[in-house]
Amino acid sequence: MDKKQRTAGLAVFGCAALLFLAGALLTGGGEHGSIQETMRDAVLHTSAKVSLFGLKDVNPGLISAFTVTGILTVLALGLRIFVIPRFRYRPGRLQLLLEQAVGLFDGLAKGSSPHRNRFLGAYVFAAGVYIFVGTLFELLGLQAVTTAGHSVSLPAPLSDVNGAIAMGFLSYGVILSGGIAGAGLKGVGRTLKEFSLPISMSFRIFGALLSGALVTELVYHYTQLSFVLPVVVGVLFTLLHALIQAYVLTMLTALFYGEVSE
Repeated sequence: MDKKQRTAGLAVFGCAALLFLAGALLTGGGEHGSIQETMRDAVLHTSAKVSLFGLKDVNPGLISAFTVTGILTVLALGLRIFVIPRFRYRPGRLQLLLEQAVGLFDGLAKGSSPHRNRFLGAYVFAAGVYIFVGTLFELLGLQAVTTAGHSVSLPAPLSDVNGAIAMGFLSYGVILSGGIAGAGLKGVGRTLKEFSLPISMSFRIFGALLSGALVTELVYHYTQLSFVLPVVVGVLFTLLHALIQAYVLTMLTALFYGEVSE
């Protein structure tokens, strides 16, 4: 009986998928507006502005940044108050997960800067978690209403060039502080020699995350491709970028920090 029910369920699912596919192929048209306008707005946010508490019109990425920061802050407070005091010698699943995450970034900091790594470990952990969670945030599909009255899905914070530049310069400031703490004025000179570092960090993150957003937007634009495929493409690009960009930025920050703080 169970086998028959499973077979019937699969048959119903297959028929529904075929009906959706047939409808997609027969309807033909895509979204209103050209694909060039859609992709340009995804990069420059010329029309998709969101009101920030009625004070100023801002890019949706800023709303995403505030939301992700709030989520991480509440989560960190909850872990510090309710979870960490209950850590045991024999760890549970959550404790083991937290220890593995902290150990990963702590090992990265110690390997790159053996003598000055306490603050570096804390920063690369915070930056890595922010990039990872912020990139996955776009999968939630939270909606915001633009000033023009349209609904827009909140993007990843770092897919906005302003957010990527802020992250790049913040990491550069951390590297500069390591140079000052480790070698004084000589460390400042070492850091300032890499004047292109914040630009390369910023646009590396921005380009990687934006490429995934544009590919997904391109797939969604055409009705024939807007069933099933966007889920695969969106999740695949988002997970890859979340993992790769979190690792790349933290690794580069730790490496340059270790060099200038010798």
